[in-house]
Amino acid sequence: MLGPWFTVILLALESSEVIGLRVAKLAGGGVEAQREAHLMVSEKIDAVVEVGARLLFGATAVNVIDRFREQVAANAERLSTERLAESGRE
Repeated sequence: MLGPWFTVILLALESSEVIGLRVAKLAGGGVEAQREAHLMVSEKIDAVVEVGARLLFGATAVNVIDRFREQVAANAERLSTERLAESGRE
């Protein structure tokens, strides 16, 4: 009963970390902020296409959400690593 909702809650919590990291990067401005904004929009477009294809071929909502969680985790890892590298340069 709690299964699908638990997955949605996890996605929301994990996404909030990426949102915070992205907002911080965008607030910094410059070329890196522009690159991040472009990447963010590209990822959203790619996600819409991927979700459509997955659902067309029979994926469940939980499968789609699990895929989103994988992508969110990858973004969290990338943004955290970049942030650590930037703080080491200063």
